Amino acid sequence: MLLPPQSLRFDEFSVAVPDFIRYPTIRTLAERVQHETLNAVTSPSLALYAAKTSRSARILDSLYQTPIADASVLVAITHERHPKLLLTRRAAHMNSHAGEVSCAGGKHDAGDGNNVVTALREACEETALPPNKVQLIGQLPIQTSKSGMSVRPIVALIAPDLLLVPELGEISRIFWADFETLLTQPTVEYAVEYAMQDQTATILTPSWQVDGETVWGLTGRVIASLLETGFDRQLEWYYRIQNTRN
Repeated sequence: MLLPPQSLRFDEFSVAVPDFIRYPTIRTLAERVQHETLNAVTSPSLALYAAKTSRSARILDSLYQTPIADASVLVAITHERHPKLLLTRRAAHMNSHAGEVSCAGGKHDAGDGNNVVTALREACEETALPPNKVQLIGQLPIQTSKSGMSVRPIVALIAPDLLLVPELGEISRIFWADFETLLTQPTVEYAVEYAMQDQTATILTPSWQVDGETVWGLTGRVIASLLETGFDRQLEWYYRIQNTRN
């Protein structure tokens, strides 16, 4: 069942407070993502009331004041000792990014009002993830899709035992990436056939292999940004045309 956007009340969203997170990996991630989230928006009102308001309120203020992107995705991480990252595979019949791995999310609707509502509404529509079961952490820098759309990643915690169901009109599969593996596993070069004007070229780019799926492109860059922000893991992310000449 689709959730109407007006039922998502921004002032009722829950924020994960690092001091109350038991597990060191997630706590470190939350601290650093929230630090970046608070520093990303410069606002006289935020500075004036910083000492008088809670960390949760300041995070929500920062998220609310962030300019609206063309689309938003939910970087949902399970709140457990060995956390996992929620990923989906888009349905093969989709007009864009068909069959590719993605985070739950999609385009901004006029009624959303902000990036967080977009990410949560789309995640609910695609995976039946209830917005009231999400604890917000913060946001990552904007990414740009291959079609030129601006995409805002919203980072959040979810319970590990939630029942999620793919909306088969958009999503063919829901699966999980082990977070600790993403932190330590080297990327694998992936070859993609890409049409450029009247020619087809082979593009080489980094990727992760996760549960039989190849994670690359925009989703790969979002994960790389998450690991850099949270843990200083530096990954070179490139798109290079394969030289086929001998």
